[in-house]
Amino acid sequence: MSLDKEEQDYFQEEESSFDFKAILPKIIRIWPWVILSLVTCLGIAYYMTQKATPIYRVSSKFFIKENSKSLSFFEAPGMPGEQGVGITNETIILKSRPIASATLEKLNFQVEYYEKGTFIPKEIYKNTPIVMEVDWKAPQLINAPITITWNTIDSYSVNFDAPGYTMYLPDGSKDWTEEVPSAEYAFGEWVETPQYRFRVSNTSSREKGESMVVLRDKEFLINNYSLSLIVELSEKNSSILDLSLLMANRAKAEDYLNTLMATYLEIELQDRNEIANRTITFIDSQVAGVADSLKVFENELQNFRSTNKIYNLSNESSTVFNQLTTIESQLAQERLKRRYYQGLQEYLVREDYSQIVVPSGLGIDDPYLNGLIENLLNTQVERSRLLATQTETSPLVREVNKNLADLNSSIREILKRVDVNNEMIINDLENRKAGLESSFRNLPAAEQGLIRIERQQTLTENIYNFLSEKRAESAISKASNTPNNKIIEYAKGGSLQVSPNPTRNYSAAAFAGLLLPILFVFIREFLKTKIEDPKTLERLLKIPVLSNILYNDSKENLVVFNSGKSGITEGFRSLRSNIKFLVPKERQLTFMITSTISGEGKTFCAMNLASVYSLTGKKTVLIGCDMRKPKIFEDFGLKNDIGLSSFLSGQEDDWQKIVKQTKYDNLDLILSGPIPPNPSELLFSVDFEKLIKELRGVYDVVILDTPPVGLVSETLDLLSLVDFTLFVFRQNYSDKAFIDAVNGLKEQKGVKNIYAIFNGLDSSKLTYGGYGYSYGYGYGYYEEDQKRKKRFGF
Repeated sequence: MSLDKEEQDYFQEEESSFDFKAILPKIIRIWPWVILSLVTCLGIAYYMTQKATPIYRVSSKFFIKENSKSLSFFEAPGMPGEQGVGITNETIILKSRPIASATLEKLNFQVEYYEKGTFIPKEIYKNTPIVMEVDWKAPQLINAPITITWNTIDSYSVNFDAPGYTMYLPDGSKDWTEEVPSAEYAFGEWVETPQYRFRVSNTSSREKGESMVVLRDKEFLINNYSLSLIVELSEKNSSILDLSLLMANRAKAEDYLNTLMATYLEIELQDRNEIANRTITFIDSQVAGVADSLKVFENELQNFRSTNKIYNLSNESSTVFNQLTTIESQLAQERLKRRYYQGLQEYLVREDYSQIVVPSGLGIDDPYLNGLIENLLNTQVERSRLLATQTETSPLVREVNKNLADLNSSIREILKRVDVNNEMIINDLENRKAGLESSFRNLPAAEQGLIRIERQQTLTENIYNFLSEKRAESAISKASNTPNNKIIEYAKGGSLQVSPNPTRNYSAAAFAGLLLPILFVFIREFLKTKIEDPKTLERLLKIPVLSNILYNDSKENLVVFNSGKSGITEGFRSLRSNIKFLVPKERQLTFMITSTISGEGKTFCAMNLASVYSLTGKKTVLIGCDMRKPKIFEDFGLKNDIGLSSFLSGQEDDWQKIVKQTKYDNLDLILSGPIPPNPSELLFSVDFEKLIKELRGVYDVVILDTPPVGLVSETLDLLSLVDFTLFVFRQNYSDKAFIDAVNGLKEQKGVKNIYAIFNGLDSSKLTYGGYGYSYGYGYGYYEEDQKRKKRFGF
């Protein structure tokens, strides 16, 4: 195979500089750290899971009737698939502070009881060993634990172990105190200090025990529960809401949600009953005076009959009496309407709608007026409910205010008309009454007196009966009112924890425990600048790697001669065998060995490669071309008194005089000689080229040990004198940037016939595939390696 053909076959496209396959053996090597990381992360996850307070989700279902006049703020229907404005507003109201405040008024949540747990205190609810009654009209210490300990059934000690306490004052303000002395008190007695006032009762009858209590002011509870409540649609396009809380104590959350829904329905029913209550109140105020007048007239009628000995009226008198009674009854009702219209007008002018009564409740059958008044009152209720969660400047409140103003204006216009009609009816009734009274004056005096008293008594009784009837109707209407909304499903706590989630925590910990050491390996690999893995070198290098040479841990550099059965020697034999595939058989070889910087082992490789060729019987000469740092002479026990610099500088005319024979057969050396002032010019001279040509005719193998290409320039000038070049890289010494430099020689400068050697490979990692690479040999396989292994005790 020709050298050009080899170059073409080996050429490959540029790949990524990171080899994931090469990382796997390195991860396997750190398995103890992986296990340690895994155990540590799982331990942290266990501690955090046990340390965290278990949180459960408690849910209920609540039905909201859309477009309800008493609750929905706007009657306009929403777009299909959209949540109604009424539902949105009711959701806001359910989460509002006023609703939370009204709910908490019915619950005793201001004292929280806890018992000790393994990691954290656990809240207990209802079945508590002690009960603390708190006087909130006195200062109290809130938001920090207070420990109650008792060793007898009669007394207890109270300890304030927190570093500081917030002191709640009766006026709602708060202060801070740090030192609160412990004290001992008797069960069942009120205790009072400048910092607290409460009474503790032993409800369990235990002779000894310990509990912790935390006091919460109402403002804290209102904020906490109003913000914690979760309100969601049960299904899309439905009006059923899912109300839920995330709390540690499920029974407590259940009580709050159930009380919240009941309180909401009570407030709704109060709103719906408001109109009936106003009507009943107005009628009661009128009935009280009428009832007293009726009693007076009944007594006066009885006395008049007894005094005048007249009990029955004549036919003429009865006719006049009935006609006058009917007219006066009608006149009384119309005057009652007149007073209602005048009072309504005053309320509208003042924009005070809190005392307005619906006209139908007083027997005023004007459908248009009744409808407007009902809309006015409903809109006022809506405004009050909306202001519970919003301000006067919000768009919704401004819209409601506009509706109220429009209704007010419309009602006042109607009142002008009905007031005129009412006045005409009253005038007509008074004229008819005046005509009948002229007939009344023609009756006997006794009958006139009796009729006068009976008229007053009957008129008052009719008014009383009329008002009583209307009150009864309003009471029936109130009793028949029911909330539009209703509870679909009472709160029930689930058994599944929302947080902490042990499965999720342990899974995340296991993932982190495995990821962290692996990530460490990846980061370390990314940050490494040295070539560590032969696979990485082979993958990134655009030239073939002919052999991998193990690290020489002995003090001898001529390992081929001194340790012929070692793995290092076998590496050089493998290199020699691979070179056979690069050139035709039995062809004379001339090549040079170089590297990027000093210390990569090029001279070591040159000496030992020359050694393995000499052992095959090939006449070999090794030329030390590095005239700046001569090294070869020391390992062969020679003097560097004459050499290449002597010949090239003209001090010696015959090249054969600078050739030094070694004690090894078939191996000669041309040392670099004394250090010259101009080594670059000497190597670039015509004499050096002639020397190489003459050596080719004498020796089977000519090897040039040249200076590093990264430090000097003359090495590149020698490429044209050799058949090929071996470039040496050293494990954990050569930088990865050197690969790009060598690739640049091939791709940018067009240098051909370049091959690589990977030197200094750590042999200890070969025994268990540390690099995932098979070399055909390994540390400990050869006799010399076994002896070295025993000598160093491993």
